[in-house]
Amino acid sequence: MSTLNTLKLVAAQKPTSLPPVQQRRNKLVRRIWEQIELAKAEQAGTTFAPIKFRSYTDKETGVRKQVEMNKRIKAWWFTADNGKLALSVRFGPKVLELAKGKYAVEVSAKSEIVSVLEVVKTAVENGDLDAAIENAAKKLRDGFGK
Repeated sequence: MSTLNTLKLVAAQKPTSLPPVQQRRNKLVRRIWEQIELAKAEQAGTTFAPIKFRSYTDKETGVRKQVEMNKRIKAWWFTADNGKLALSVRFGPKVLELAKGKYAVEVSAKSEIVSVLEVVKTAVENGDLDAAIENAAKKLRDGFGK
């Protein structure tokens, strides 16, 4: 027991769940990663289709089965009204307001999409977009109450 006396013992426990803010950040970071991979695949001339699992019940036997399916990912970048490339960040179906009245980032070329997404990912990890994510999540929750 004298060996343990040399250590500083505390009554700390590992948290059982992440705070909601961190959960939303992690969700958005995963979606940004998908967009980065989609942009890289588009630049390389290949396709990016991650696999998801879908459950269904077999009507004949009544047994639940899981099937692998390709996940459909829609690109967040588009050509704006002025003819330039723009990138909007989405949290679910909602577009995030990046600054007051600004919902997209102007990108000069498709080759820069990955670097812009990396900057946005860093901003999300640092908590710079927490207020915008919270507003989008609140609007999303309010839509279920109707």
